[in-house]
Amino acid sequence: MRCSACDTPAIVDQPYRAAHACAPHFLRSVEERVRAEFHRQLPRFGRGTVAVALSGGKDSAVALFEAHRYFGRRPTVRLVAVSVDEGIAGYRAATLRAAADLAQRLGVEHLVVRAESELGTTTDEAAAGMPAAIPCSFCGVWRRRLLNRAARDAGADALVLGFNLDDLAQTVLMNLVRGDLDRLVRMAPHRSRQPGLVRRIAPLALVPEREVYLYARLRGLPFDHAECPHAGRASRNLFREVVWRLEEELPGTRQSLLRTHDRLVDRWLAADGAGAPNTCRACGEPSAGELCRACEYLRSIPASSVPAGGT
Repeated sequence: MRCSACDTPAIVDQPYRAAHACAPHFLRSVEERVRAEFHRQLPRFGRGTVAVALSGGKDSAVALFEAHRYFGRRPTVRLVAVSVDEGIAGYRAATLRAAADLAQRLGVEHLVVRAESELGTTTDEAAAGMPAAIPCSFCGVWRRRLLNRAARDAGADALVLGFNLDDLAQTVLMNLVRGDLDRLVRMAPHRSRQPGLVRRIAPLALVPEREVYLYARLRGLPFDHAECPHAGRASRNLFREVVWRLEEELPGTRQSLLRTHDRLVDRWLAADGAGAPNTCRACGEPSAGELCRACEYLRSIPASSVPAGGT
């Protein structure tokens, strides 16, 4: 293959745009897409604090690296990385080491919040106490709460997430299949601020997962590529496979799903407004009902599974 831009040997094909790219043009194309998304999702931001969710995987590593490139030369913008330790044996420790390594290399402040101390339990403990539940369901909810709380406590005006094009396309399809328009509207990237929630943005929204991986490798970013031991039970796996098969047969499917989401959100906001969430009566965090899902899951754990002194 030859690069579509300069006719030198290509390192990646991009069927969704009927093109191939050499290393320099590939790196430039990723950075241009990310920069455009920063402009679109967080316009005219020149002063304040930006938090980056840093798990230690490839996506969050690239998100932090690009946020540092974008905001690093602005003395009026503070950048802080936030990692969550959910308490997953044999997995999280390695990713946290990679996260700490990258934050240190970039000179970015790095905060680590731990589920055990914040929630009184861990993902492994909850999974053992609720064997019928899918761990990714409650783990994801708790992680989002801890990220939001840590970013809010840090005074962040925005929270950068490492969601790539595949992640977002899968989420759109999941919510469409479930008929969950409320959640479809609330998913990142956020259009506006909501009470109690740090605005979430996704600058990798137009970068496919495999291109994120290649970019991280070419830039020499430290990350851990292991899979969470609980991931095999996630319902997202089915939607990941469906999106991949659609993309192979119909290149551009992922971008079309994102455009569908944008149009639905435009119409929803025009008709009903932002639909600010309620406040959870148990913890005071934003919630769609009387209890937030994080508290609902915490209350579902058998008492014998929660350590003494836990929630």
